[in-house]
Amino acid sequence: MEALNERELLFCAYYSQTHNAREAAARAGYRLRPELQGIRLLEREEVRAEIERLEQRLQTAQEIRDGYRRLAFGPVTDAIRLLFLEEAPSPGQLEAMDLFPIAEIKRPRAGGMEIKFFDRLKALEKLSQLEEQSAQDGALPFYEALEKGARALRKEAFASAGE
Repeated sequence: MEALNERELLFCAYYSQTHNAREAAARAGYRLRPELQGIRLLEREEVRAEIERLEQRLQTAQEIRDGYRRLAFGPVTDAIRLLFLEEAPSPGQLEAMDLFPIAEIKRPRAGGMEIKFFDRLKALEKLSQLEEQSAQDGALPFYEALEKGARALRKEAFASAGE
């Protein structure tokens, strides 16, 4: 597999966000028939592999955010229901319950049940950090793309001036 150039990498980044070949190609700098260029790029195995890598990274980050949102804002009603059950729940009952916010369950020998939840404030703090980082990371590729575009335009200007 051959390495992707800057414009191809930009195409991959835009395509992973938009899933629109024409738009991604146009935004990456393919001016002549961007729809055709986008289709041709998608036919290449190394381009598809890079898009898949980027989408996996985006999906993983989104799954992490979703988990923190569930911890921070999710309901605890099933945990409370579990606490007040008269007898041990069946596996089917447990499977139907949303016990995601529970960090630990104990049944002391003396009877009863202890349920410890994940810290909602820590989940909110972590979610806030992720959102800030995402905003900063989102700005960085934009500036990198601007810088790369300016370099490419400079190269084109020098090449046409030398002809």
